[in-house]
Amino acid sequence: MANLLVLSAKKLNDQPPSFCYMPRTKKVKSAGRFGARYGLRIRRTWLEIDIPQRQKYVCKKCGKRAVKRVGSGIWECKHCGYRFAGGCYTPTTSASKILEKL
Repeated sequence: MANLLVLSAKKLNDQPPSFCYMPRTKKVKSAGRFGARYGLRIRRTWLEIDIPQRQKYVCKKCGKRAVKRVGSGIWECKHCGYRFAGGCYTPTTSASKILEKL
């Protein structure tokens, strides 16, 4: 009987309390940190900006997928250290794509 109590106490202590951590956000992705605030349309619009901003892009200099946003419009390759100015949320803008075609 005593062994059973010790085992059950260990199981309870191994798991963190559920009230301190935020649950997983599968549907709402990173907008889940806002909870029910600000409305669905604003959170979805924010996601359209946030997801491309935080993903990694291919470096024009070394070809690795390691370009991350450093600041507003500043992008840096974590592999070769190449820093360049680009768009605010993506490294290339629609105007730069047109210029590349010419």
